[in-house]
Amino acid sequence: MYVGAALAVGLFERVSPAGVAWLRLAGAAVVLAVWRLAARRWSRTEPARWSRRRVVLAGAFGLVTAGMNIVFYEAIARLPLGTAVAVEFAGPVLVAALGSRNRRDWSALALVVLGVALIADVRLEGSPGGVVFALLAALLWAGYIVLGARVSSGSGSTGEGIDGLAIGFVVAAVVLSPLALTAAPIAGEPLLLGSALALGVLSSVVPYVLDQVVLRRVGRARFALLLALLPLTATVVGLVGLAQVPAPLEAVGIAAVVVGVALRREPAPDPPA
Repeated sequence: MYVGAALAVGLFERVSPAGVAWLRLAGAAVVLAVWRLAARRWSRTEPARWSRRRVVLAGAFGLVTAGMNIVFYEAIARLPLGTAVAVEFAGPVLVAALGSRNRRDWSALALVVLGVALIADVRLEGSPGGVVFALLAALLWAGYIVLGARVSSGSGSTGEGIDGLAIGFVVAAVVLSPLALTAAPIAGEPLLLGSALALGVLSSVVPYVLDQVVLRRVGRARFALLLALLPLTATVVGLVGLAQVPAPLEAVGIAAVVVGVALRREPAPDPPA
């Protein structure tokens, strides 16, 4: 996912962050739609019946996911990758903490909040807008986990959960299609358009399909716990791929986020939906 984010940063010189996010969304929607249609044809199974409620749920999930990606790209256009992810990580940790009521979990959340506060203290003077976008991404990430769990648990199989992901991405790509106008500068450049397609596969298709598999098996609280290494991973990718070295206080804040998530007790599985 964060290798894809590093690739996205390289496109910001030619296309706005929102435009890159739409290209990622559209590329992922095309790949997922072709894959799921082909899978249905090759398996020769009858397509599942989709009620209006399930379509609306999938569409809402797709729009929340797209919104999360847009504001996250706006954040990493202003902040180092590891810093933005550490701030954004407050969302899934909040979901995890709300999944139980013991003191250890709330202590973990307090550590994450402390880490975010340390990072924000460094960045408010240099890029307050970046912090705001990262916090919005945190809220939308929490929504992604909650809605993603409903999409995966409400389907008859993992494949139908992935079908819901594909429908959601197609709906979001159509609703947000005006953003395609911001990608006009690279319309005639196949190499950059190919990079945008690769971005959709790396940052959306692979991780979000895996999310659907994991969410269905372990539930949203444990899933939030499994995201513990993402701030550290993003920091390493930012350091190696983008030469982004965190300031000392930022490094302490990122470490506090990682320790806070590691402290969180493993919860019992979510009850069936």
